[in-house]
Amino acid sequence: MTAYRLLINGDPVELDVPGMRRLLDVLREDLALSGTKEGCGEGECGACSVLVDGAVVDSCLVPVCQVDGHAILTVEGLAERLPDGATALSALQEAFWTAGAAQCGICTPGMLVAARAYLDHGGGPDDMSIREAIAGNLCRCTGYTKIVEAIAIAATPQSGGGT
Repeated sequence: MTAYRLLINGDPVELDVPGMRRLLDVLREDLALSGTKEGCGEGECGACSVLVDGAVVDSCLVPVCQVDGHAILTVEGLAERLPDGATALSALQEAFWTAGAAQCGICTPGMLVAARAYLDHGGGPDDMSIREAIAGNLCRCTGYTKIVEAIAIAATPQSGGGT
């Protein structure tokens, strides 16, 4: 086995795992970051979405050897770190809460991560752009209306400019 070095949610991590182990499994099983969900295991649903150097990827399709030396952001990394070491919901997470954009919770982590990428790349509150940004993430509960509403809330300047 080879040691892989990653930056996970801002923290340096060194892993001694088989290189072809799925990033999803490393996150969930080796690092106890269980927020990232496995939906289909085939890269079709987006439940396992994480950001790799700011780009949305399906972690079920990525072997850990391909992300050696890269920055990974999971749903756990979306929370704001407070000076005392505690965490608080980000404006995006607050918007999901306010809009009631989560039901069963399987798609929510992937939706949040895809929304974070959208907002980080300057995405605004318009419906069609948001829908395009989350097109790789499937939801079977909400019908997307509340998810799109939540992302639009987070994208408005009064909510913190997409933070």
